[in-house]
Amino acid sequence: MQNILLIAQVTLAVMIIIAILLQAQQGTGFGSTWQGGGETYHTRRGLEKVLFYFTIIAVTLFIIVAVAGFAV
Repeated sequence: MQNILLIAQVTLAVMIIIAILLQAQQGTGFGSTWQGGGETYHTRRGLEKVLFYFTIIAVTLFIIVAVAGFAV
């Protein structure tokens, strides 16, 4: 059981890393890291929206698998 949880955790971690790296940057420069210099309002559309929701779901599953690993 622990091997299955470990494989699931590693797989989810890789998927989260890829999803985060694929997301578009909303600004340039160091200030945009903390939403500084946001002169425009940007809504997520299409693939960007799907990728955003996928990231949230993957992180949630990762947390559930990590907590389940402690219960076993």
